[in-house]
Amino acid sequence: MHKVNLKDAQTQLAELIEEAASGKEVIIFRNDGTSFQIVPVEAEKPYPKFGSAKGLIEMSDDFDEPLEDFKEYAP
Repeated sequence: MHKVNLKDAQTQLAELIEEAASGKEVIIFRNDGTSFQIVPVEAEKPYPKFGSAKGLIEMSDDFDEPLEDFKEYAP
């Protein structure tokens, strides 16, 4: 855990953010006794929206037709 006062944190903010990003606990103290913790916020993973690929995919007219290579296996 890294504890630092607010005045020092102002000059070391980039380093403190890197420490928090690497998993260390970073706490900043203010003169009035209030403390703050720097924690990384996880980015939301993009989730595909229903219908977002509409018009991008086309199927050929003979999609359901049997393949030439497999005719001997067909009933």
